[in-house]
Amino acid sequence: MADTFRLEVATPERQLIGEAVREASIPGLAGELGILPGHAPLLGEVGAGELRYTLATGEKHTMVVFGGWIEVNNDVVRVLAQSAERINEIDLARAEAAFARARERAGRLGTDQVDLARALNAMKRAQARLAAAKSAQR
Repeated sequence: MADTFRLEVATPERQLIGEAVREASIPGLAGELGILPGHAPLLGEVGAGELRYTLATGEKHTMVVFGGWIEVNNDVVRVLAQSAERINEIDLARAEAAFARARERAGRLGTDQVDLARALNAMKRAQARLAAAKSAQR
């Protein structure tokens, strides 16, 4: 059995990674998916949160992904995310402002002007970006 697998993470705009990794932790809709070499085939939905992985060299990395699909097959893991950002691309002040806006919109639920699903999705995305950016600062 191999000690690595290929991890590919892409959005409609760009590919963020395509490398050999030892392990990956990917946010799924039903919880965290831990992937190691030799993982059984899998097709699932990606949630919002931190995608963490360890390169073959032992170097650890984190990015934030939002929605999409994951496919695991023959030691290749493909994450086709609706959107994704590397931690160093997150502007903390901008993420905090987005979270405040999303919280304010969610507070107006029940009015005709607020779409519940959009408000909650924006809040979830802002929370994931903030959590990832703050954990990277530690």
